[in-house]
Amino acid sequence: ASVRPEDFIGIHFFSPVDKMMLVEIILGEKTGQAAIAKSLDYILKIKKTPIVVNDSRGFYTSRCFSTFLMEGMAMLEEGYAPALIDNIGRMTGMPRGPLEMHDDVALDLSYKIAKQTALDLGDKFVPAEGADIVAKMVEGGRFGRKNGMGFYDYASKPKTIWPGLAELAPTTKGIDGPEEPGAFAQIDEMKTRLLYRQAVEVARCWEEGVIDDPREADLGAILGWGFAPWTGGPITLIDQTGLSKFVETCDRLTATYGDRFKVPQLLRDMAAKGETFYGNFEGAQKVAA
Repeated sequence: ASVRPEDFIGIHFFSPVDKMMLVEIILGEKTGQAAIAKSLDYILKIKKTPIVVNDSRGFYTSRCFSTFLMEGMAMLEEGYAPALIDNIGRMTGMPRGPLEMHDDVALDLSYKIAKQTALDLGDKFVPAEGADIVAKMVEGGRFGRKNGMGFYDYASKPKTIWPGLAELAPTTKGIDGPEEPGAFAQIDEMKTRLLYRQAVEVARCWEEGVIDDPREADLGAILGWGFAPWTGGPITLIDQTGLSKFVETCDRLTATYGDRFKVPQLLRDMAAKGETFYGNFEGAQKVAA
């Protein structure tokens, strides 16, 4: 609709704006270099860190971050206790567990996004894990931390799990005691699911051309949504795990939990060639030089 499409650009801040250092610049189909340059200058002047991405539903950061919340909801639906899910979420190196983070983002926002996405995608729409649980909570007036009622009740200090959640998502699974040989394997499996679900979505963004610089992908993940900093970011996680091993693990997760862990063909091709994201990027830099 713009009469000057070369000047059209998206600038995505993160909440809370005063604390979050990342700003995501989203390009339109015809965005010109002058608009990009001015946006970068502006963001640097307000002392924040920019990354540049192409357009996608949820852009890059929100799209990938949402998978952390959804995998937490999948675990809740499977019967794992809310406190266990969040504790294991923190054990991955994420700043908060997926249910805590969902409360922070706001449940009613997730609910509204899902309704709009369903309208936009029509028959292609696939409901997110736990969508029914979130809908019932929102319809019951539980919007998250902002109104003091979400997966947690915030009136008490410290916050406590909302007792009514047990009716919507009964706890039927647990982790064996530390003396049981399977306990650590269960914990590692849940940690792997939470991290790999995000990394797979990052790889999909790469294949679709939403991102094309491994440094910006990693930086955006760590500064934008707190992706486990110890990993170096999702692209570094994939590279250092080894693409063949990462694909092998994702294939096992896909067979066990579903297509949400299905890797894009790009990763299979790179694994077959023994390539890495940073290796390819460094090679491209040398050729350009």
